[in-house]
Amino acid sequence: MIARIRGKVLEALPGRLVVDVNGVGYMLTVSLSTYDSINPVEGTEVDLRTHLHIREQAHTLYGFASAAEKDLFLLLIERVTGIGPAIGMAVLSGMPVDHFKNCVVNGDAAALSQIKGLGKKTAERIILELKDKVGVAEAWQAASGDAVPSAAIDAESALIGLGYKQAEARKVVASVAKLKPSAPTEDLLRDALRMLNS
Repeated sequence: MIARIRGKVLEALPGRLVVDVNGVGYMLTVSLSTYDSINPVEGTEVDLRTHLHIREQAHTLYGFASAAEKDLFLLLIERVTGIGPAIGMAVLSGMPVDHFKNCVVNGDAAALSQIKGLGKKTAERIILELKDKVGVAEAWQAASGDAVPSAAIDAESALIGLGYKQAEARKVVASVAKLKPSAPTEDLLRDALRMLNS
């Protein structure tokens, strides 16, 4: 699996990049928010988190400017019925990650349905399945309070997205965060996974 790519931009179009990594040009599909965030100019270096989506007829590499975007994309395509990469990218292009989380927490299907390609029924299904099936909304709700660092909330959400139960994810992230209170999300997640798999 290709998890991250760092290299020089060969081609840049909204929604698509070609990145040169040691002489090999990788084509990445990116959301408009990632494109705006990295502001790719030909010849400049970019560092993107990636997800390789394999289907029978195509292998598509998706690029993300932040771990939060990648986590949300994976959560949508792996945990919500009927959501594929195209809608996942539409969500990321349509609104910031934090705004999306607030819409899910508050059950705001009307706001979600404003995203291009997302109808009211699909918006309602996203809210229902993220709340009921995965329990992600509860972790996002906790993020609105100041008691828990946002890195810990993001690490917990990532673990839930990987299939761990919410209670288990919260417990292990809390243990790691006590030892490293100012650690970034990636470090907390890595240590939490080590603890869960030991």
